[in-house]
Amino acid sequence: MNQTLSDRFSLLAFFLITISLLTRPSTSTIQSFVYGGCSQQKYNRGTPYESNVNSILTSLVNSADASNFNNFKISVPGSGPTDIVYGLFQCRGDLINTDCKSCVANAVSQLGTLCPDATGGALQLEGCFVKYDNTPFLGVEDKAVVLKKCGPSIGYDTDALARRDAVMDYLAAGGQCFRVGGSGKVQGVVQCVQDLSMSECQDCLSEAIGRLKSECGSVAWGDMFLGKCYARYSERGDYSKSGGGEGFHDWWWFVVSGFVLLW
Repeated sequence: MNQTLSDRFSLLAFFLITISLLTRPSTSTIQSFVYGGCSQQKYNRGTPYESNVNSILTSLVNSADASNFNNFKISVPGSGPTDIVYGLFQCRGDLINTDCKSCVANAVSQLGTLCPDATGGALQLEGCFVKYDNTPFLGVEDKAVVLKKCGPSIGYDTDALARRDAVMDYLAAGGQCFRVGGSGKVQGVVQCVQDLSMSECQDCLSEAIGRLKSECGSVAWGDMFLGKCYARYSERGDYSKSGGGEGFHDWWWFVVSGFVLLW
């Protein structure tokens, strides 16, 4: 009986230890650059398509006031079938509305700078994801790897690996589009874009988690961003390092490397 109670308390502690992930983040953190890309096709200025792009980006920012996700299909008067623009934003599940809107506004501003006149663009900040395009993508599953980051090796640390696997298994179990979990020093977070059904979300997260475990191996932290979901884990105190090195938060890395997403 005592052992059963002990097991229950251990399980409860496992689920509740994530409180540090749910504290309100700083503005600088949620607006840190993760990745971005632009379609190679350009639109002509002064056309209905430009009006549709401006309209959809404005709509994304305005709607972030009341929700952490929304999507739009916009075609202003005078638009033809090829002028339709699709767009969405997704904020991290723990953000309050004011932080969500601030993040989306920042992402839209950066998109205007990084993807001038591009018919499509996507930008992931720490706190939010924004995408627009002229190709229908709303509700379409996308498991293509956009960004993979693996931290330094921790060697064959059986305790750390067991805790990582426990956290990842818990996050893979399903239930919500945004999930956090922790065990000891290891913390994890996953999220999928809410235009997916729950089964599609689960499918995407399973792919991201599987790739993260197999491709990063025994490392202190790892990030796996797919087109419509991501999975991340770290040892406590090391999570911020997942943004360091290799240009993860480097604005110029985006520009100099010419990182382009093709849709």
